[in-house]
Amino acid sequence: MDIISIAAQLILCLSILVVLHECGHFFPAKWFKTRVEKFYLFFNPGFSLFKKQIGETEYGIGWIPFGGYVKISGMIDESMDTEQMAQEPQPWEFRSKPAWQRLIIMLGGVTVNFILGILIFAGILWYFGETFINSKDLKYGVYATEIGKDVGIEDGDMIISIGDVLFEKYNPGIITQEIVINDPEYLTVNRDGNNVQLPIPADLAKVLTKHENKGIGLFALRIPQRVNNVEDKMPSEKMGMKEGDQIIGVNGQSTYWLHEFTIAMADKASQTVKFTVLRNEKDTLQLAGTIGEDGRLGIGNALADSFFELQKQKYSLGQAIPKGWSKSVSFLTSQIKAFKQMFTGKIKATDSLGSVLSIANMFDPAWDWETFWRITAILSILLGFFNLLPIPALDGGYVMFLIWEVVTGRKPNDKFMEYATIGGFFILIALMIFALGLDVSKWFRG
Repeated sequence: MDIISIAAQLILCLSILVVLHECGHFFPAKWFKTRVEKFYLFFNPGFSLFKKQIGETEYGIGWIPFGGYVKISGMIDESMDTEQMAQEPQPWEFRSKPAWQRLIIMLGGVTVNFILGILIFAGILWYFGETFINSKDLKYGVYATEIGKDVGIEDGDMIISIGDVLFEKYNPGIITQEIVINDPEYLTVNRDGNNVQLPIPADLAKVLTKHENKGIGLFALRIPQRVNNVEDKMPSEKMGMKEGDQIIGVNGQSTYWLHEFTIAMADKASQTVKFTVLRNEKDTLQLAGTIGEDGRLGIGNALADSFFELQKQKYSLGQAIPKGWSKSVSFLTSQIKAFKQMFTGKIKATDSLGSVLSIANMFDPAWDWETFWRITAILSILLGFFNLLPIPALDGGYVMFLIWEVVTGRKPNDKFMEYATIGGFFILIALMIFALGLDVSKWFRG
């Protein structure tokens, strides 16, 4: 069921992005009286799942559930309609239109993507708001991952800032992002009432972006272990655990903190385990039981919202729109900087690139709408950005040649555009195969 949910979200997300992107080309073409022969969601080599002719345009749904296209008359595109291009240009064809009109038609798709990303971010803020924990309220501090320990973070540290960026809302991803794209020199923590600056190692960005380290970061929230619920007929119930108990020891190993308990229980499947339990914050009990083959004790652990007050910031529509704009600009800027880091070798491209499989892994199997729309906004901006890259066959490739035409007054001939487009397609196909291969190899590596 998880796979079905993720696949459905992926297809819905891509359908929204593709249809609106292609509308960005379709409507300007219509405004400039350019004939659009086809408008397709998904690709349809050989046959279509659905098609209907309305006026001069065939609308359809292809059977390969990724991508889509509009076929504009007199334009060298993925259809490679060389027969049409060999004929005399017609007034309704793309190639017969002034350069400025062709430029608007080609920029329409990415413009829609950027606007859509801004509007979705704004809509999320307006409808859902922002939920966060103030960093100053984290009375237990953080616990260090193995990577964080190498940097010098200690359990109980309070994170103050990364470089010049204050850590005001708890979000470990901000620390990772700053290290990966902005090369800060130090991380500031408060330890036992004193601020301590920890130097950032030169290779830390490369370490954090390794496939095996994705999502780990330098630290995580430190909270006490506490039993939130006990499942029926599970080892926890059989040995007498109760809601509200705190498991402070496993086989004599201290597990006061939740992360310590998680680590201690990682290899206890089918074993008899002794637990030290604190009940009602005063009574210490010794309980023992055999853990099932699945390794589950059968308890739900209390999470952060049981120990900290979650802050909820609501936005009016007037506040959400500029905030959505700033989030979109910030995300796009971060992506551009990340590309720069890849090209300069600060992070490895093979650890950062991914295919549609990587995109699918972003979705929540439980289908959380806030997560779904946030991913859709991110992908919309990324789609706009990648389509602007100056690669023939992408919108950016056409824009590059159109700008050349506007500046020089010389239009590249159709044969040149045909060969450039073919070359661009080979580049894109090679990149997609490469990215898919990376994802498959990552999957086998776990």
